[in-house]
Amino acid sequence: MRKFRSSYSDDAELIKDCKKGVRKAQKALYEKYSARMFAVSLRYLKNEVEAEDVMVTALMKVFKHLDSFKGKGSFEGWIRRIVVNEALTVLRKKKDKYFEEIENADFYPEYQLTEAHLEADDLLKMVAQLPTGYRTVFNLYAIEGYSHKEIAEKLGVSVSTSKSQLNRARNMLKKAVQKHEEHSMRI
Repeated sequence: MRKFRSSYSDDAELIKDCKKGVRKAQKALYEKYSARMFAVSLRYLKNEVEAEDVMVTALMKVFKHLDSFKGKGSFEGWIRRIVVNEALTVLRKKKDKYFEEIENADFYPEYQLTEAHLEADDLLKMVAQLPTGYRTVFNLYAIEGYSHKEIAEKLGVSVSTSKSQLNRARNMLKKAVQKHEEHSMRI
């Protein structure tokens, strides 16, 4: 993958020119953020075609609604929220396939992964292998920082379902980490 290079020294200048409709700036914005936003989308959607569609649709929304970015906070964070929301829209349409509605589910809030010697890529691969519902809630909670109430609202599920999905994701990750550690010790 080639490294992004642009004549734009900062996002403020890039945003200003994008708002004016400067094609060079729009291309630079796309090139700067598309790979990162594709990776974000892929965390939610395993299918690369769907993930790319979400990334493209989200970046089109970025261009269309650029005036609503007021410069408060990170521009990349603003784009990321649009990508996540777009991915969630796709998942909500398939909700019945991926989310188990569980009331009074077994939930253990103070679960910790064992101290494992993992590379970030290894952990991301493990997260990518989680079932869609578990992976979605884990990403929203552990990576994006949403509360269970916010996750429930975004996904149209109950708070207990969000908590249960997270707990089950953590349990699956714990088993994957243990398996990884056992494998590493044998080598």
